[in-house]
Amino acid sequence: MKNSISKIMIVITLFLSFTQSNAQIKNSKTETIKIYGNCGMCQTKIENAGSIKKTAKVNWNVDTKMATLTYDATKTNQDEILKQIALAGYDSDKFLAPNDVYSKLPGCCQYDRVAKVPVKTDDIESTKKEYTEKSDLQETNQLKAIFDNYFTLKDALIKTDGNTAAAAASTLLSAINAVKMENLPIDEHMVWMKVVKNLTADATLISETKDVKKQRAFFDTLSLNSYSLIKISKQETPTYLQHCPMANDGKGADWLSKENAIKNPYYGSMMLRCGKTVETIK
Repeated sequence: MKNSISKIMIVITLFLSFTQSNAQIKNSKTETIKIYGNCGMCQTKIENAGSIKKTAKVNWNVDTKMATLTYDATKTNQDEILKQIALAGYDSDKFLAPNDVYSKLPGCCQYDRVAKVPVKTDDIESTKKEYTEKSDLQETNQLKAIFDNYFTLKDALIKTDGNTAAAAASTLLSAINAVKMENLPIDEHMVWMKVVKNLTADATLISETKDVKKQRAFFDTLSLNSYSLIKISKQETPTYLQHCPMANDGKGADWLSKENAIKNPYYGSMMLRCGKTVETIK
């Protein structure tokens, strides 16, 4: 009996939530149409592209590829919403996304295409301004917090301070988890997918120990993946890739620095100046 009541309450809650969401849109009209995509990241982009505060809301189903459009019929219409979604790279049964936009989608988002009516240049210009404004809000440098915390961690290891290093790694982990992958520019997105698992693992391991020797071992691989990421990320000032030939049992290890002067995080005061700058990243 309790289970039945719980299920009923969940259904009612979901219904009320949906009703309240639609109530914010005046003169609302609801329609369904197929929009092509593959995954959860596609869902986020489709819904963000087509939704306008208090004017239009898009809900897209990953499994069925069907989108529910709810909009104020006095301010917009189905075609205008679908054109905005096409500008984000996603075809519908009415409009074809521009080829150059589709080609920039991540590989995992490039769905099979079929012939449709292309979005005309005039149509693109009429909706591009609003889409660009929304995109600009999303294109903040989400990776800056990751690099800032990486450098804080590096400085703690230079001082052989295990407590501060652990705290910095914990903050770095929070910054990693806060990244919204779907909002990253395409080049950063592709590298992020490759390195996020290892970045998370190394930051976690460093945060869980105060043993500087262990922290430095994990910092080696953390630095390799951070290097891959910073190479394709726009930075305001140069970053230096530096190398210590003695670290990692004589195999050598790299790290990133905002200073060209060598301060070795793998040995600290024992061999502070051991190493050299091998690349300047601008």
